[in-house]
Amino acid sequence: MAKNTQPILKRCKTLGLSPAVLGYAKETNRHQKQQFRRKQSEYATQLNEKQKVKFIYGVLEKQFHHYYEEAARKQGVTGENLLTELERRLDNVVYRLGYATTRREARQLVNHGHFTVNGKRVNIPSYQVKEGEVIAICEKSRSSTRIKQILEQEAKRALPKWLEKSNDGYEGKVLAMPVRDDIDYEVAEHLIVELYSK
Repeated sequence: MAKNTQPILKRCKTLGLSPAVLGYAKETNRHQKQQFRRKQSEYATQLNEKQKVKFIYGVLEKQFHHYYEEAARKQGVTGENLLTELERRLDNVVYRLGYATTRREARQLVNHGHFTVNGKRVNIPSYQVKEGEVIAICEKSRSSTRIKQILEQEAKRALPKWLEKSNDGYEGKVLAMPVRDDIDYEVAEHLIVELYSK
């Protein structure tokens, strides 16, 4: 399986992202040198936007292009459809529910089979959740020290309005499909659409 092993803080700096978007509280301690770069070309701006979204969700090119094609087939605005497709990934939903501190950790936890969807164990991070589905931590995993730590740590995290968490905190429900307003980071998705439609 292909894996992105780039240093996170370095990549965030290159793409102009805050590490907080990825769930990291770290900031770089290095002195920021003022850089005088020449103006980016239109292509470079579009590519940078695509790389940013790919990096946030931990998706590689082939899979990302597949999401774009799915989004283009659906009715509505292609860019918004693309972001909705990415938000619906199981690893992202696990992260959004506060069952992991980062999307990378969520991906690993899903891979290791710690979650169920409607009572059935799912270990595919790219699984697309649907409206009304219930995502829960497996019974065996609830006693895990790491899961308990995460739940304590992430208890205060605000949930997006399209998700709901049970009182005990071990289950989450998809109330609706995510929309553009639910995206909590800056992205110009129209640039990605322009890049792919060339």
